[in-house]
Amino acid sequence: MHTDITLTVDGHSRALRVDTRTTLLDALREHLRTTAPKKGCDHGQCGSCTVLLAGRRVVSCLILAAAADGAEVTTAAGLAPEGREHPLQRAFVDHDGLQCGYCTPGQICSAAGVLEEAAAGWPSAATPPGEPAEGQAVPLTDAEIRERMSGNLCRCGAYAGIVAAVGEAARAAEAADPAATEAQSGGAR
Repeated sequence: MHTDITLTVDGHSRALRVDTRTTLLDALREHLRTTAPKKGCDHGQCGSCTVLLAGRRVVSCLILAAAADGAEVTTAAGLAPEGREHPLQRAFVDHDGLQCGYCTPGQICSAAGVLEEAAAGWPSAATPPGEPAEGQAVPLTDAEIRERMSGNLCRCGAYAGIVAAVGEAARAAEAADPAATEAQSGGAR
């Protein structure tokens, strides 16, 4: 059985007809020729297919395309408008957060989700009990970053660079948003 769906991918509305069993990953790669998300394990275990779906990070191999009908999908290629470089992309290059590059688009989308989740004050398993205080961002320590990025595997082992890149991007985002810096420090400077 087939169904007609519409996805907004990296800012462009795209209509397509897919089998109802088609995953979002296959719709992106096979039907729309969007190559940023990669097919790694096809079981939701490696994270190489991570995209942002309505602003939240998801492994696209586990989402049916029909369930994403009408949604906004952002891939690593669509993070920065008009072909400019996203700060995460620059940080990954500067900190050698990639080697073969296969997992990198998923890593970068996941990292973008991590930055948003921490800024919104969503705790992780690495967040100390009772933190963050209401309305405050979660400080992205190396332990926080490792925990939050743990669903994205890198066969080359570029984890030290990935953690450093996400940390740099978090610090840059804080510097660009004084309210976030104030919230993280509890209002004391």
